[in-house]
Amino acid sequence: MSAPLFLVESLPPGDSVTLDGPEGHHAATVQRLRTGAELLLADGRGGTLTAVVTAVGRGTLTASVTSRRYADPPDPRLVVVQGIAKGDRAELAVQAMTEVGVDEIVPWAAERSVAQWRGDRGARARDRWVATAREATKQARRPWLPVVAGSAQAPDESTRAVARRIAEAAAGFVLHEEAEARLGTAELPATGDIVLVVGPEGGVSPAELETLASAGAVPVRLGPEVLRTSTAGVAALAVLSSRLGRW
Repeated sequence: MSAPLFLVESLPPGDSVTLDGPEGHHAATVQRLRTGAELLLADGRGGTLTAVVTAVGRGTLTASVTSRRYADPPDPRLVVVQGIAKGDRAELAVQAMTEVGVDEIVPWAAERSVAQWRGDRGARARDRWVATAREATKQARRPWLPVVAGSAQAPDESTRAVARRIAEAAAGFVLHEEAEARLGTAELPATGDIVLVVGPEGGVSPAELETLASAGAVPVRLGPEVLRTSTAGVAALAVLSSRLGRW
């Protein structure tokens, strides 16, 4: 079993670290790490350190640093525009996409999205995506925390905003069940953003497909099967990760 990872705002510079707050509580009280146990600390921006626990208190622990390292940001970057889905399907997608290596997740207010992010509801929904991505980053022992686009005031993006992203990206793809081209053989750039659009439960509408294609997106499919919105992005990321040499 690999050492558990905990996320902190910044990595301490010295040879000894103290982990407190929510992460300290999780380490000392929930996971019950004891003296001699190894752990990882990461800042979510590529920096990680390995440490060995030297003392455990109530909701806090102290550890001795044994090594440090830095992982360069991935390039090309994998950006998934995820159509907002109802229930927990979108959060399941965020969790799994984070575990397989997505670099940015963009909540998309698609035409066929059943759930609508308006007002405080939208801000809370985006906060859940952020929290889900954070926990999945720890589970996967990732040095880079994926970005969840948007803000409390504007939690999701419109189709027009997504089209602008595609126009500025190195490559853009839209998963569509009627596409003839396959993601497994599509031409990929050596650097820059690769934007992948995943529709909600009802899929991408003809008008949205036209708008995104006009911005430079290529409609692609994965295979003969039609995947759910909660699994399509994960499967596509696996294809891209393999082709780009990440896996």
